[in-house]
Amino acid sequence: MSDNPKPRAPIDRRMLEALVCPMTQAPLSYDAERQELVSKAAHLAYPIRGGIPIMLEEEARKLD
Repeated sequence: MSDNPKPRAPIDRRMLEALVCPMTQAPLSYDAERQELVSKAAHLAYPIRGGIPIMLEEEARKLD
């Protein structure tokens, strides 16, 4: 078993700045460690897979 984390696809910062939460239209923050876009307004974290943000509510992780 390898201790190396999965390689991460580069994220385009301009794309991230243009994205908003699909539920609230609020800005998102980027969590590089978890590879997620976080909506504090909706209390959701949207995953980024292979460099592509998955902006679906059913794919989002609920925040405490």
